[in-house]
Amino acid sequence: MPTPSLPRSLADLLIAFGPCFTAPTFRTFQALVAGFLTQPGQRTVTGMLVGARLAGRRHHDLAYRFFATARWSADQVGLVLLDLIIATLVPAGAPIVLATDDTLWRRTGRKLHGAAWHHDGAGPGRHRPAWGHRWVVVGAIVHLPFLDRAVCLPILARLWIPGDPDRTPLLLARELVDLVCGHLGDHPVHLVGDAAYIGKPLRGLPAQVTVTARLRCDAALYQPAPPPTGRRGRPRRKGDRLPELVVIAAMTRYQWTAVRVRCYGKTLDRDVLALRCLWYGALGAQPVQVVLSRPLGAPDGYQLALVTTDLAATPATIIERYANRWSQEQAFLDARHLAGVGQARTRTRTRTRRSVQRLVPFGLCCLSLAICWYARHGQPAHDLAAHRARAPWYRTKRTVSVADMPAALRRCLLAAQYQHGHPDPHTLDLFPDLLLTQLDPAA
Repeated sequence: MPTPSLPRSLADLLIAFGPCFTAPTFRTFQALVAGFLTQPGQRTVTGMLVGARLAGRRHHDLAYRFFATARWSADQVGLVLLDLIIATLVPAGAPIVLATDDTLWRRTGRKLHGAAWHHDGAGPGRHRPAWGHRWVVVGAIVHLPFLDRAVCLPILARLWIPGDPDRTPLLLARELVDLVCGHLGDHPVHLVGDAAYIGKPLRGLPAQVTVTARLRCDAALYQPAPPPTGRRGRPRRKGDRLPELVVIAAMTRYQWTAVRVRCYGKTLDRDVLALRCLWYGALGAQPVQVVLSRPLGAPDGYQLALVTTDLAATPATIIERYANRWSQEQAFLDARHLAGVGQARTRTRTRTRRSVQRLVPFGLCCLSLAICWYARHGQPAHDLAAHRARAPWYRTKRTVSVADMPAALRRCLLAAQYQHGHPDPHTLDLFPDLLLTQLDPAA
């Protein structure tokens, strides 16, 4: 497949993915990435070909075979993307913060591999069943200098098929974390998830990996194991059971401390309570730190309960780390509505097992690539000023958004593909408004 004209800035990023493909497949990969990022309409497989200006030049089956039969691994692509994120967006020596969660992509058709009925928490009505694919996704949380909130960049994804007890979402998340840990070696990693993503499968993680999650209100907590008594028999592996969280929050023996945290773009004052204990039912004999939080001056109770295996972190750090997990929910929203991930589904060939397992990870990686490109080559001040000039009535926009980043890359791709003074018929197919622009001088 002929590779479209790529801007040098994007081509330099894509070179890192060369070892993941054979030479012909790598050219197809470059073309489909460019088409996915350029296409303003449906990001179907044929839509990617149109975006890359390859419609009619080569048979579209070549693009379908890229997802269905070509030799490449979505996991390997994700790990190369992780290296790119670390080199571009993570300070030297800083730990990597990963977020894990699952999300649903609605699909149609009963002959689609892996599709099943799932609960859609974002759906309308009281009972929210939806037919589609549920993906367990691991993303890297980074802080961009021109944004005032954290951003999650998806890197790895696994399709969860209900009914298999050996492939639960938590087990799939553990597989993805093991891939990252094996790739990074001794690099410190902080894993963040909600209450569903902490449990027995996360036991035995490497020492450089910590886990932070929301704690269930009915969690059975225990005091640390007492020292051996020297008597016969097996030493105790846990101490006495602690009261329930709501009782602990009301006990005077525990001291609450006032802290200031930065969460969800706001600075908040909170009372926090931290205690070390064991959550034996979930993490066994591994010591954990439980952090309770409530508004400053609240008389009793607690608002948020967190558990972490990071014993060295302060309660404020734990709360801020967990709050940054929300960026993954925003990443899922951006993937659907901005990047069009999950729209490639209109061909029988894309319903097979291998193509289904590749299409969503490919789209997520394209979105993360666009953000990496913007962090390197974007012009936030210029884009913000241009947006204010176009919409002077929109006065609340103080920073660029994630939507501005793929848009800037799309403009760069179009400038490379459609040279000034050389009109191309594909330009008018993608952007009919350009016809009016060319008629302006005549008017």
